[in-house]
Amino acid sequence: MVPELEKMLQSHKNIVFFGGAGVSTESGIPDFRSVDGLYHQKFKYPPETMLSHSFYESHTAEFFDFYRQKLIVHGARPNAAHLRLAKLEQQGKVRAVVTQNIDGLHQAAGSRNVFELHGSTLRNFCTRCGKFYPVSFIEEAGKSGDGIPRCTDCGAIVKPDVVLYEEGLDEATLDGAIQAIHAADLLIVGGTSLAVYPAAGLLRYFRGSDLVVINKQPTPADSMASLVLNLPIGEALREEK
Repeated sequence: MVPELEKMLQSHKNIVFFGGAGVSTESGIPDFRSVDGLYHQKFKYPPETMLSHSFYESHTAEFFDFYRQKLIVHGARPNAAHLRLAKLEQQGKVRAVVTQNIDGLHQAAGSRNVFELHGSTLRNFCTRCGKFYPVSFIEEAGKSGDGIPRCTDCGAIVKPDVVLYEEGLDEATLDGAIQAIHAADLLIVGGTSLAVYPAAGLLRYFRGSDLVVINKQPTPADSMASLVLNLPIGEALREEK
């Protein structure tokens, strides 16, 4: 619990949270850019290549093998940050959560108005007929044949609803996030290095009075912030009992 932050949470009525991988690391989901993150592990191809649309098209089986190993997570539960944000939404304080994460933990905690900029591993669709499939379908496909999930109705590939490199963000999601950030009087940026664009560029739409940055490492937004907390996100947002 941070007294300065708690005062801001009480005094503002239109709060938006903008979060990144650091929000989920406390739930046991590794991020991409830390020392132990995905980008520092050794693979046949760079992770940026293996998570690109062109690699998905040209090396489909390898893409799904890597995707199953590194992007699908098991047993992760919402942490103190997810739970506090959901509670603040229920109290009418937090109006929206804008996230770069693809794990669905904000919704699992109870948040309802969530803009998932990079999609979600929990949603998977046939590329031809649009039939929905749960994440378990992608996992099961890896146990037989070439490992490529194919629609049980039309036979086309079932693709995760995750934004790959070289793909654009969903326009409706992006527009919703921009509108929420623009209308906010308090914007809390947490668990993100603000290194991934275009997502990080959304901060320029903020017109409110207070910006709070919660991140273990410095960010480009620190100089503009009313409050900077170099703390784990769960520690900063945890309520005092």
